[in-house]
Amino acid sequence: MTSFRRGCALALVLLTAILGMAPAHAAVEISFYSRELGGNNFPHAFVTLKGQPDSGGELLDISYGFTAKAISPAVLLGSVGGTVLNEPPGYVAKSDRQFTLILPDERYRAVRAVIDKWSSKPQPSYNLNKANCVHFVQEIAQAVGLEADVGRELMKKPRSFLLAVKARNSAILAAGKAPPLAVGS
Repeated sequence: MTSFRRGCALALVLLTAILGMAPAHAAVEISFYSRELGGNNFPHAFVTLKGQPDSGGELLDISYGFTAKAISPAVLLGSVGGTVLNEPPGYVAKSDRQFTLILPDERYRAVRAVIDKWSSKPQPSYNLNKANCVHFVQEIAQAVGLEADVGRELMKKPRSFLLAVKARNSAILAAGKAPPLAVGS
């Protein structure tokens, strides 16, 4: 065998080995964020989704938060129009990521179902005491498989809420992957 052929054979073997080590699966990563007071922003909680489901589909790089359509004193008095929105990258960059998990496809679908549910709620859907950004993120955390019932007193405190969820779910978060759905869920 000539040295050229040996070189090509070696290159082919190395390329095959490298490609064989590439991840066989895609994955969706969910991160939970909080943002405290600053500028025109009020405390806020939201999530980001990045990656691609194992089963394929679109490549994700998006965030979801729930907020009032218009910030006014009416928010303090009762229900007002609400919306699920995509936070811009600059807003995400200036926020605090509290924790991240890799989602199996069934958990990703459960998260999408929560987002779709909140996106299609009859208006007015935002209520500071019953349906705010923390309530939205709480429901997503539960869809991911986290224990998120951490106390009503935290439902207007995004960072404190997410830190309490983080403490309550330390074993799951240390593993870095959301648990699979239970059979029959």
